[in-house]
Amino acid sequence: MDSNQHQGSSVRLVGSRLYEADADLKQMYDLLMEARSRTGDWRCWHVGELAFGFFVIDCHLDPRKHVQLWHDGDKLVGYAMLGDDAYFDWQVLPDYEWKGIESEALAWAEGLLAELRASDAERWKGPMMVGTRQDNAERIAFLEQHGFRRGEYVEVNMLRSLEEALPQEALPPEALPPLALPSGFHVRSLAGDTSEVADRAAAHREVWRPWTVGEVTDEDYARFMRMPGYDQDLDVVAVAPDGAIAAYVNGWLDPVNKIGDFGPVGAREAYRRQGLTRAVLLECMRRMKARGMDRVCVSTGESNVAARGLYESVGFRVVNRYVEYARP
Repeated sequence: MDSNQHQGSSVRLVGSRLYEADADLKQMYDLLMEARSRTGDWRCWHVGELAFGFFVIDCHLDPRKHVQLWHDGDKLVGYAMLGDDAYFDWQVLPDYEWKGIESEALAWAEGLLAELRASDAERWKGPMMVGTRQDNAERIAFLEQHGFRRGEYVEVNMLRSLEEALPQEALPPEALPPLALPSGFHVRSLAGDTSEVADRAAAHREVWRPWTVGEVTDEDYARFMRMPGYDQDLDVVAVAPDGAIAAYVNGWLDPVNKIGDFGPVGAREAYRRQGLTRAVLLECMRRMKARGMDRVCVSTGESNVAARGLYESVGFRVVNRYVEYARP
Protein backbone atom coordinates (compact mmCIF):
# COMPACT_ATOMS: atom_id res chain seq x y z
CA MET A 1 0.00 0.00 0.00
CA ASP A 2 1.27 3.46 -0.90
CA SER A 3 2.85 5.06 2.20
CA ASN A 4 1.45 8.41 1.09
CA GLN A 5 -2.12 7.16 1.06
CA HIS A 6 -2.85 8.62 4.48
CA GLN A 7 -1.25 12.00 3.85
CA GLY A 8 -3.93 13.69 1.77
CA SER A 9 -4.80 17.35 2.05
CA SER A 10 -6.40 18.34 5.34
CA VAL A 11 -10.12 18.90 5.60
CA ARG A 12 -10.89 22.56 6.19
CA LEU A 13 -12.62 22.45 9.55
CA VAL A 14 -13.89 25.04 11.96
CA GLY A 15 -11.55 23.26 14.34
CA SER A 16 -11.29 20.62 16.97
CA ARG A 17 -12.17 20.92 20.62
CA LEU A 18 -12.57 18.83 23.73
CA TYR A 19 -15.83 17.17 24.75
CA GLU A 20 -18.20 19.39 26.73
CA ALA A 21 -21.63 17.88 27.43
CA ASP A 22 -24.29 15.25 26.64
CA ALA A 23 -25.15 16.99 23.38
CA ASP A 24 -21.68 16.03 22.14
CA LEU A 25 -22.23 12.38 23.02
CA LYS A 26 -25.50 12.40 21.08
CA GLN A 27 -23.62 13.76 18.07
CA MET A 28 -21.06 10.98 18.47
CA TYR A 29 -23.87 8.42 18.31
CA ASP A 30 -25.25 10.13 15.19
CA LEU A 31 -21.82 10.01 13.55
CA LEU A 32 -21.55 6.25 14.10
CA MET A 33 -25.04 5.54 12.83
CA GLU A 34 -24.50 7.64 9.71
CA ALA A 35 -21.11 6.05 9.04
CA ARG A 36 -22.56 2.55 9.42
CA SER A 37 -25.43 3.38 7.08
CA ARG A 38 -22.86 4.20 4.41
CA THR A 39 -20.20 1.55 5.00
CA GLY A 40 -21.69 -1.54 6.65
CA ASP A 41 -22.00 -3.02 10.11
CA TRP A 42 -18.33 -3.55 10.91
CA ARG A 43 -16.46 -0.45 9.73
CA CYS A 44 -17.34 1.57 12.84
CA TRP A 45 -18.35 0.90 16.41
CA HIS A 46 -21.97 0.29 17.29
CA VAL A 47 -23.45 3.06 19.43
CA GLY A 48 -23.55 0.54 22.28
CA GLU A 49 -19.79 0.03 22.10
CA LEU A 50 -19.29 3.78 22.25
CA ALA A 51 -21.78 4.16 25.11
CA PHE A 52 -20.01 1.73 27.39
CA GLY A 53 -16.53 2.90 26.37
CA PHE A 54 -17.54 6.47 27.14
CA PHE A 55 -19.04 5.38 30.46
CA VAL A 56 -15.75 3.81 31.56
CA ILE A 57 -13.93 7.06 30.76
CA ASP A 58 -16.59 8.96 32.70
CA CYS A 59 -16.07 6.63 35.69
CA HIS A 60 -12.29 6.77 35.93
CA LEU A 61 -11.13 9.81 33.95
CA ASP A 62 -12.70 13.00 32.59
CA PRO A 63 -14.39 13.07 29.17
CA ARG A 64 -13.67 16.81 29.01
CA LYS A 65 -9.99 15.91 28.77
CA HIS A 66 -10.06 12.44 27.22
CA VAL A 67 -12.46 12.97 24.27
CA GLN A 68 -11.59 15.22 21.32
CA LEU A 69 -14.07 16.30 18.61
CA TRP A 70 -13.73 17.53 15.02
CA HIS A 71 -16.49 19.60 13.41
CA ASP A 72 -17.19 20.91 9.94
CA GLY A 73 -19.47 23.81 10.75
CA ASP A 74 -21.97 22.45 13.24
CA LYS A 75 -21.60 18.87 12.06
CA LEU A 76 -19.47 16.42 14.00
CA VAL A 77 -17.28 14.59 11.48
CA GLY A 78 -14.77 12.82 13.73
CA TYR A 79 -13.90 12.06 17.32
CA ALA A 80 -11.12 10.42 19.31
CA MET A 81 -10.96 8.94 22.83
CA LEU A 82 -8.09 7.97 25.11
CA GLY A 83 -9.20 5.69 27.92
CA ASP A 84 -7.72 3.61 30.70
CA ASP A 85 -4.77 1.36 29.89
CA ALA A 86 -3.84 3.89 27.19
CA TYR A 87 -6.60 2.56 24.92
CA PHE A 88 -7.04 4.91 21.95
CA ASP A 89 -9.86 4.94 19.42
CA TRP A 90 -11.02 7.28 16.69
CA GLN A 91 -14.00 7.31 14.31
CA VAL A 92 -14.46 9.52 11.23
CA LEU A 93 -17.30 9.99 8.75
CA PRO A 94 -16.50 8.39 5.36
CA ASP A 95 -16.27 11.67 3.42
CA TYR A 96 -13.61 12.92 5.85
CA GLU A 97 -11.45 9.82 6.17
CA TRP A 98 -7.73 9.99 5.45
CA LYS A 99 -7.70 13.74 4.93
CA GLY A 100 -5.98 14.72 8.15
CA ILE A 101 -8.25 13.93 11.08
CA GLU A 102 -6.66 10.55 11.81
CA SER A 103 -3.19 12.05 12.07
CA GLU A 104 -4.47 14.91 14.22
CA ALA A 105 -6.27 12.44 16.47
CA LEU A 106 -3.16 10.34 16.97
CA ALA A 107 -1.05 13.42 17.70
CA TRP A 108 -3.65 14.59 20.24
CA ALA A 109 -3.65 11.19 21.97
CA GLU A 110 0.17 11.06 22.01
CA GLY A 111 0.33 14.50 23.61
CA LEU A 112 -2.25 13.64 26.25
CA LEU A 113 -0.55 10.33 27.03
CA ALA A 114 2.79 12.11 27.45
CA GLU A 115 1.18 14.43 30.01
CA LEU A 116 -0.40 11.49 31.85
CA ARG A 117 2.87 9.57 31.98
CA ALA A 118 4.66 12.61 33.30
CA SER A 119 2.17 12.94 36.16
CA ASP A 120 1.65 9.20 36.93
CA ALA A 121 4.23 7.03 35.20
CA GLU A 122 3.17 3.81 36.93
CA ARG A 123 -0.49 4.02 35.92
CA TRP A 124 0.26 4.89 32.28
CA LYS A 125 3.43 2.85 31.72
CA GLY A 126 1.89 0.37 29.29
CA PRO A 127 1.84 0.63 25.49
CA MET A 128 -0.77 2.63 23.60
CA MET A 129 -3.47 0.21 22.43
CA VAL A 130 -5.78 0.48 19.41
CA GLY A 131 -8.33 -1.91 17.93
CA THR A 132 -9.46 -2.50 14.37
CA ARG A 133 -11.65 -4.90 12.44
CA GLN A 134 -9.49 -7.43 10.67
CA ASP A 135 -10.78 -6.39 7.23
CA ASN A 136 -10.19 -2.62 7.63
CA ALA A 137 -7.05 -2.50 5.49
CA GLU A 138 -6.70 1.30 5.52
CA ARG A 139 -6.86 1.55 9.30
CA ILE A 140 -4.36 -1.29 9.68
CA ALA A 141 -1.98 0.36 7.21
CA PHE A 142 -2.22 3.65 9.11
CA LEU A 143 -1.43 1.93 12.40
CA GLU A 144 1.54 0.05 10.97
CA GLN A 145 2.91 3.23 9.41
CA HIS A 146 2.86 4.79 12.88
CA GLY A 147 4.68 2.01 14.66
CA PHE A 148 1.79 -0.14 15.90
CA ARG A 149 2.11 -3.90 15.74
CA ARG A 150 -0.55 -6.56 16.01
CA GLY A 151 -1.05 -7.90 19.52
CA GLU A 152 -2.40 -11.21 20.77
CA TYR A 153 -5.93 -10.30 21.82
CA VAL A 154 -8.72 -10.97 19.32
CA GLU A 155 -12.48 -10.60 19.67
CA VAL A 156 -15.05 -12.34 17.51
CA ASN A 157 -17.90 -10.19 16.22
CA MET A 158 -21.10 -12.21 16.15
CA LEU A 159 -24.43 -11.48 14.48
CA ARG A 160 -27.97 -12.86 14.70
CA SER A 161 -30.93 -12.07 12.51
CA LEU A 162 -34.08 -11.14 14.42
CA GLU A 163 -36.16 -12.10 11.41
CA GLU A 164 -35.56 -15.72 12.40
CA ALA A 165 -37.86 -16.95 15.14
CA LEU A 166 -36.51 -16.81 18.65
CA PRO A 167 -36.66 -20.16 20.45
CA GLN A 168 -39.51 -19.15 22.77
CA GLU A 169 -41.61 -17.79 19.88
CA ALA A 170 -42.19 -21.32 18.59
CA LEU A 171 -43.88 -22.45 21.79
CA PRO A 172 -47.69 -22.52 22.09
CA PRO A 173 -49.31 -20.17 24.64
CA GLU A 174 -50.09 -23.04 27.01
CA ALA A 175 -46.35 -23.75 27.28
CA LEU A 176 -45.60 -20.33 28.76
CA PRO A 177 -43.50 -19.20 30.51
CA PRO A 178 -41.32 -20.12 27.55
CA LEU A 179 -37.93 -19.87 29.28
CA ALA A 180 -37.01 -22.82 31.48
CA LEU A 181 -35.78 -20.97 34.55
CA PRO A 182 -34.95 -22.49 37.93
CA SER A 183 -37.83 -22.36 40.38
CA GLY A 184 -38.43 -18.89 41.80
CA PHE A 185 -36.30 -17.01 39.25
CA HIS A 186 -37.77 -14.49 36.84
CA VAL A 187 -36.61 -12.15 34.08
CA ARG A 188 -37.55 -8.47 33.88
CA SER A 189 -36.19 -4.95 33.41
CA LEU A 190 -33.94 -3.48 36.07
CA ALA A 191 -35.95 -1.60 38.69
CA GLY A 192 -34.99 2.00 39.34
CA ASP A 193 -34.92 1.93 43.14
CA THR A 194 -31.65 2.65 44.93
CA SER A 195 -31.17 -0.83 46.39
CA GLU A 196 -31.54 -2.64 43.07
CA VAL A 197 -29.28 -0.16 41.26
CA ALA A 198 -26.68 -0.86 43.94
CA ASP A 199 -27.07 -4.62 43.43
CA ARG A 200 -26.82 -4.16 39.64
CA ALA A 201 -23.52 -2.34 40.13
CA ALA A 202 -22.35 -5.05 42.54
CA ALA A 203 -23.18 -7.76 39.99
CA HIS A 204 -21.18 -5.91 37.35
CA ARG A 205 -18.20 -5.62 39.69
CA GLU A 206 -18.35 -9.30 40.58
CA VAL A 207 -18.34 -10.36 36.93
CA TRP A 208 -15.71 -7.96 35.57
CA ARG A 209 -13.13 -7.41 38.27
CA PRO A 210 -10.12 -7.27 38.29
CA TRP A 211 -10.34 -5.62 34.85
CA THR A 212 -10.67 -1.86 34.78
CA VAL A 213 -14.19 -2.04 33.32
CA GLY A 214 -15.28 -3.73 36.54
CA GLU A 215 -14.45 -0.76 38.72
CA VAL A 216 -17.93 0.77 38.81
CA THR A 217 -19.46 2.23 41.96
CA ASP A 218 -23.16 2.36 42.82
CA GLU A 219 -23.12 6.09 42.05
CA ASP A 220 -21.41 5.41 38.71
CA TYR A 221 -24.17 3.02 37.67
CA ALA A 222 -26.88 5.46 38.70
CA ARG A 223 -25.19 8.06 36.50
CA PHE A 224 -24.91 5.51 33.68
CA MET A 225 -28.69 5.12 33.76
CA ARG A 226 -29.04 8.85 33.03
CA MET A 227 -26.61 8.77 30.11
CA PRO A 228 -27.91 9.33 26.54
CA GLY A 229 -28.56 6.02 24.81
CA TYR A 230 -29.27 4.03 27.97
CA ASP A 231 -32.70 2.34 27.96
CA GLN A 232 -33.87 0.83 31.23
CA ASP A 233 -36.24 -1.49 29.38
CA LEU A 234 -33.17 -3.05 27.72
CA ASP A 235 -31.26 -3.43 31.00
CA VAL A 236 -32.63 -6.94 31.43
CA VAL A 237 -31.92 -8.94 34.57
CA ALA A 238 -32.60 -12.43 35.91
CA VAL A 239 -33.62 -12.17 39.54
CA ALA A 240 -33.17 -14.90 42.16
CA PRO A 241 -35.92 -15.83 44.65
CA ASP A 242 -34.27 -13.66 47.32
CA GLY A 243 -34.30 -10.65 44.97
CA ALA A 244 -30.59 -10.73 44.07
CA ILE A 245 -29.60 -9.98 40.48
CA ALA A 246 -28.17 -13.23 39.14
CA ALA A 247 -27.52 -12.39 35.46
CA TYR A 248 -27.89 -9.35 33.23
CA VAL A 249 -27.46 -7.80 29.81
CA ASN A 250 -27.35 -4.22 28.58
CA GLY A 251 -29.06 -3.79 25.22
CA TRP A 252 -28.43 -0.86 22.84
CA LEU A 253 -30.28 0.27 19.72
CA ASP A 254 -29.16 1.77 16.43
CA PRO A 255 -32.55 2.79 14.95
CA VAL A 256 -31.00 4.10 11.73
CA ASN A 257 -29.51 0.75 10.76
CA LYS A 258 -31.98 -1.37 12.76
CA ILE A 259 -29.27 -3.26 14.60
CA GLY A 260 -29.11 -3.93 18.33
CA ASP A 261 -26.02 -4.62 20.39
CA PHE A 262 -25.36 -6.53 23.61
CA GLY A 263 -22.81 -5.39 26.14
CA PRO A 264 -21.90 -6.00 28.80
CA VAL A 265 -23.35 -9.46 29.47
CA GLY A 266 -22.72 -11.43 32.63
CA ALA A 267 -23.82 -13.76 35.43
CA ARG A 268 -22.62 -13.96 38.99
CA GLU A 269 -20.50 -17.05 39.59
CA ALA A 270 -23.00 -18.68 41.96
CA TYR A 271 -25.71 -18.52 39.28
CA ARG A 272 -23.84 -19.71 36.21
CA ARG A 273 -24.74 -22.75 34.08
CA GLN A 274 -28.42 -22.48 34.99
CA GLY A 275 -29.70 -20.93 31.76
CA LEU A 276 -30.06 -17.45 33.26
CA THR A 277 -27.76 -15.58 30.88
CA ARG A 278 -29.43 -17.30 27.94
CA ALA A 279 -32.79 -16.17 29.34
CA VAL A 280 -31.84 -12.48 29.60
CA LEU A 281 -30.35 -12.56 26.10
CA LEU A 282 -33.52 -14.02 24.61
CA GLU A 283 -35.75 -11.58 26.46
CA CYS A 284 -33.66 -8.61 25.38
CA MET A 285 -33.73 -9.83 21.77
CA ARG A 286 -37.52 -10.09 21.95
CA ARG A 287 -37.68 -6.49 23.16
CA MET A 288 -35.27 -5.31 20.45
CA LYS A 289 -37.38 -6.99 17.79
CA ALA A 290 -40.46 -5.25 19.15
CA ARG A 291 -38.56 -1.95 18.77
CA GLY A 292 -37.98 -2.61 15.07
CA MET A 293 -34.47 -4.07 15.07
CA ASP A 294 -33.88 -6.71 12.41
CA ARG A 295 -30.55 -8.04 13.72
CA VAL A 296 -28.37 -7.89 16.81
CA CYS A 297 -24.62 -8.12 17.38
CA VAL A 298 -22.34 -9.08 20.25
CA SER A 299 -18.57 -9.48 20.68
CA THR A 300 -16.45 -11.63 22.97
CA GLY A 301 -12.88 -12.84 23.24
CA GLU A 302 -12.01 -15.41 20.60
CA SER A 303 -10.63 -17.69 23.31
CA ASN A 304 -13.76 -17.38 25.49
CA VAL A 305 -15.21 -20.76 24.54
CA ALA A 306 -18.02 -20.61 27.10
CA ALA A 307 -19.32 -17.24 25.90
CA ARG A 308 -19.08 -18.21 22.25
CA GLY A 309 -21.01 -21.40 22.95
CA LEU A 310 -23.72 -19.45 24.75
CA TYR A 311 -24.14 -16.97 21.91
CA GLU A 312 -24.16 -19.73 19.30
CA SER A 313 -26.86 -21.53 21.30
CA VAL A 314 -29.21 -18.57 20.76
CA GLY A 315 -28.43 -18.22 17.06
CA PHE A 316 -25.35 -16.02 16.73
CA ARG A 317 -22.58 -16.72 14.23
CA VAL A 318 -19.11 -15.23 13.82
CA VAL A 319 -18.99 -12.69 10.97
CA ASN A 320 -15.84 -10.65 11.69
CA ARG A 321 -12.97 -10.20 14.13
CA TYR A 322 -11.63 -7.26 16.10
CA VAL A 323 -7.86 -7.32 16.56
CA GLU A 324 -5.59 -5.43 18.91
CA TYR A 325 -2.61 -3.31 17.88
CA ALA A 326 -0.04 -1.92 20.32
CA ARG A 327 2.82 0.55 20.24
CA PRO A 328 5.42 0.71 23.04
